[in-house]
Amino acid sequence: MIQAIVFDFDGVLADSELMHLRSYQEILAPSGIELTKDAYWDRYLGLDDAGVFAQIAAENGLLFGDEEIELLTLEKARHFEALISREDVLFPSAPGVVRRLAAAWPIGIASGSLRREIEMMLRGAALADAFKFIVSSEDTEYSKPAPDPYRLAAARHGVAPGACVAIEDSHQGLESARTAGLRTIALAGTYSREALVPHADFVVDSLEEITVEMVRGI
Repeated sequence: MIQAIVFDFDGVLADSELMHLRSYQEILAPSGIELTKDAYWDRYLGLDDAGVFAQIAAENGLLFGDEEIELLTLEKARHFEALISREDVLFPSAPGVVRRLAAAWPIGIASGSLRREIEMMLRGAALADAFKFIVSSEDTEYSKPAPDPYRLAAARHGVAPGACVAIEDSHQGLESARTAGLRTIALAGTYSREALVPHADFVVDSLEEITVEMVRGI
């Protein structure tokens, strides 16, 4: 029986992936790297900022050390926060779904984003009080697709991983949740339903499909 719910954030609750992409593009342009939407979706979506910069450096023969990656991550965060400060970026259906599920189970977030970014968006939507905890990129040594974020999420809920359900939109996130032992609901949109079916226990086409009754049936 499911005892807790863990949401991914970007692409599930927040319509923010294109803002992340724009921020990366602005930071990488001076290095002569053109990051396309297709490349971002195929290879980097679901990774935390440090993971994105490290992988891009490796693929392009760049020598980014830990210090350079840290500076790039800070600069990218400044670009991203400037974008999200101008508007409410949560999906219109997100507040209602969050409130309904939070009335039935404790809910948390496991994301590769920075805590400050997540909290800014939740405050903008008046949803910060709905979540028991946030696991952000700062909280684990290894981010998605490693299982560490979801293992920590289950521990913070105080339940076994198998008693949690993760709501995800990316292959990296689904791999993280499944390896940690959570049940998974994949939200189509970032990727097609067909691409997600082999990687999740359930696939939905919209957040509104994730009801209390549906989760109770898992």
